[in-house]
Amino acid sequence: MNKQPSPILFSAMFVFASAFTVHNARAQNLTLEGQTGGFITPTAYVVQSNKGQVFSHPAVGFHYVHAGSVIGDIMTGSVTEGIANRVEFGYTRSAHTNGDNPYFSSLWEYPGMNVFHGKAVVLKEDAFGSNWTPGVAAGFVVRTGDHFVSGSIADTSYTNGDIYVAVTKTALNIRPPLLVNIGWKATNASIYGIGGQATRFGGRFFGGVGIPLPGPWHTAIVPAAGFTQEPYHVKNLAAVVPGGGNIPTTLDYAVRITQRENPRFSFDIGAGQVAGQIGYTELPTPAGLAIVPVNLEARDVFGIGLSYKF
Repeated sequence: MNKQPSPILFSAMFVFASAFTVHNARAQNLTLEGQTGGFITPTAYVVQSNKGQVFSHPAVGFHYVHAGSVIGDIMTGSVTEGIANRVEFGYTRSAHTNGDNPYFSSLWEYPGMNVFHGKAVVLKEDAFGSNWTPGVAAGFVVRTGDHFVSGSIADTSYTNGDIYVAVTKTALNIRPPLLVNIGWKATNASIYGIGGQATRFGGRFFGGVGIPLPGPWHTAIVPAAGFTQEPYHVKNLAAVVPGGGNIPTTLDYAVRITQRENPRFSFDIGAGQVAGQIGYTELPTPAGLAIVPVNLEARDVFGIGLSYKF
């Protein structure tokens, strides 16, 4: 239930990274919600347009996340368009298949939601002639038709969203080479809306680090880890879990494979830690009513992602 990806694997990749460099590992990879970025967190990059063109060819992405027997499975399909290497916007359909927990899976018995996103580069990486200038971007996410958890309890659907700033730097002239991303968002969604509506609109941090390594057949292999702070409490959840539950920080560990030069595709595979025991509730048992733990069984999540730019 509380397994974590092996730190030995990532330590070994870190050692190998110190011996190599990668010329260009910025693929048009899309996050779970369709923005350019890591598996779950956006970066300060956008979908690139070809030289002499304003609009990019679209980037498409597919993600599958096995979130456990309580929450079920999440599948997303995304399309994102770039403008002048400064702006991107897109749409994601997030689909859901039900879990089989007899007590709590009913909170997620809904087909999914819609996700709209946009992002603009405020400061381009390496601006002002400095190799140490990070890229800075600001963006938004709007989720509609979110019926999970909060909506299930209240028998309604919610609209929630994020407003964020991301700061990203790819440093290929150091050993080991690094891609570092840090950001802040104001959000009223719990676990990207999968966990329902937060009780208020508040600020949360996110970030991650990746190590670009040269792989075979002109590929780049990027082991990475990321985090997203979650709002502590979920709207309406106090009706099921006294106190409204306690949602921990979401963590993800992934390996990305992409092209080393002029990247067009990326493949992600990884694991995540989402929510385990979030509180207690009273349930009927053969011996009568009893206080039992509420465990979402999502501390050992598996996911894959594919992105391609036409």
